[in-house]
Amino acid sequence: MQQIQNEFLTVQISEHGAELQSIRDHNTNREYLWQGDPRIWGRRAPVLFPIVGMLHNDTYTYQGKQYAMGRHGFARDRDFTIVRHSDEEIVFELQDDAESRKIYPFAFVLRIRYALLGNLLKVRYYVTNPSKTLPLWFSVGGHPAFNTGIDPSGGQNYLRFAPKKSRIAIPLSADGETDFEHRTLAPTDVDLAITPELFAKDALIYELAGENTVSLRQDNSEHRVELTVKDAPYIGVWSQYPKTGPFVALEPWWGIADSVGTDGDLTHKVGMHQLAPGEQFSAKYRIGIF
Repeated sequence: MQQIQNEFLTVQISEHGAELQSIRDHNTNREYLWQGDPRIWGRRAPVLFPIVGMLHNDTYTYQGKQYAMGRHGFARDRDFTIVRHSDEEIVFELQDDAESRKIYPFAFVLRIRYALLGNLLKVRYYVTNPSKTLPLWFSVGGHPAFNTGIDPSGGQNYLRFAPKKSRIAIPLSADGETDFEHRTLAPTDVDLAITPELFAKDALIYELAGENTVSLRQDNSEHRVELTVKDAPYIGVWSQYPKTGPFVALEPWWGIADSVGTDGDLTHKVGMHQLAPGEQFSAKYRIGIF
């Protein structure tokens, strides 16, 4: 377990999956990150790479060959190495190897940087194609889950979106595939009360443009979590159902699950990014604790 801290926050991250394990506020001693109860949902903030969401039948094809890969890819289940570490910053790295190439035939370098700035935790992904001749196809995303009911005084938990405007919502089919043909305009210009039934059809998925902030709040309390992202095309909001737990995941995505009617070809998958040899992609978001 690794740790970074400043005068406001202490953050713990595991080398396994480069996954956040704790975000604790020094002033209140409150834990803001879901602590992964295996009876409900055992993870806390998995990194999604090299796909976001699910594949149809958990398979895809590339250059005529079929491969199998589970939901959200494999990075969350691999051990990362540490390439830089100071009091307020840490950088993890994962590279392709013989095992990864059995299910994902690409050379890659994935780096994840966690850095503290005041009451903000800044997260940045760097994906590099080290090949001299071949392209790299990938998606990447975050999945941090935050405790609801942070303030013991009680009150309704809710989400607030900024800027206040409607956003396009993308529903999921019964098989968990994105149904772009049935997108609707969602009223994200008003606060959204969090109830278990909100997630009865899995995650809520919204299309984004520009800078967006989603904050997890509670009636009768000034304490909140804000997740801000500028360049992600999608955000998912999710909690476990029908098993329920006191958490909500706010998920910035640079990719998305397979869509209804997909042909299974990885290069046709919505939300995939292509890197030419030697190119690098970066994406970032930040978590604010208030």
